[in-house]
Amino acid sequence: MGKAGTGESTMVSLNARPQAVEIDIARSAIIVVDMQNAYTKKGGMLDLGTGIDESRVGPVIEANKRLLPAARKAGVPVIYLQFGYRPDLSDAGGPQSPNIRKQMAFKLIKEKPEHRDKLIVEGTWGWQIIEDIAPQPGDLVVPKARYSGFAGTTLENQLRGLDIRHLFFTGVATNVCVESTAREAYFREFWPILISDAMDHTGPDFVRDATFYNFESKMGWVTKTEDVLQVLKG
Repeated sequence: MGKAGTGESTMVSLNARPQAVEIDIARSAIIVVDMQNAYTKKGGMLDLGTGIDESRVGPVIEANKRLLPAARKAGVPVIYLQFGYRPDLSDAGGPQSPNIRKQMAFKLIKEKPEHRDKLIVEGTWGWQIIEDIAPQPGDLVVPKARYSGFAGTTLENQLRGLDIRHLFFTGVATNVCVESTAREAYFREFWPILISDAMDHTGPDFVRDATFYNFESKMGWVTKTEDVLQVLKG
């Protein structure tokens, strides 16, 4: 596999569902969605709201710990999405916003205000990206205040500026913020590829299955960590 700037081909075939897909490594990036304490750690917002299955979250973190260094070594940009609201919640939506009625953070702020630092308020423990896969020099961090990483952010500008077309997705939650961002990526002419074992869902398992089905059949591709590592390492 060639590297960007060498003049060699950087096109590779990635094993995926529903079929292998040709991607350009030199025009690829990994989007790490909301891997924050609030969503992945015991005592965080998701755990307080619905409970966390550590038997699922642990392997997801480990998959990211393998993927991200390999991406950096291959010259593939690593872009983190970080969900959060200002301390005064002024960017969460006005009184008529559906966001303040459906977002878990607002329910918990009302019901359990003592746990505010476990949620996704900027500057708190819950808002921080987990230490296990903390951003490294050269990585990009894009803040967001809605499920989709494209909603009101600089993400598309960042990707266009880097001449990126192929997007690998990891993170949480498969059926909410990952799916929202990957769907919008497809609508904006990017190629979304979900790394199934490097992400976790919220809710019953059928919501995860539905997301993967939709991408396999309508909007992108689904692959696994080992297959991505194979193309990253050449």
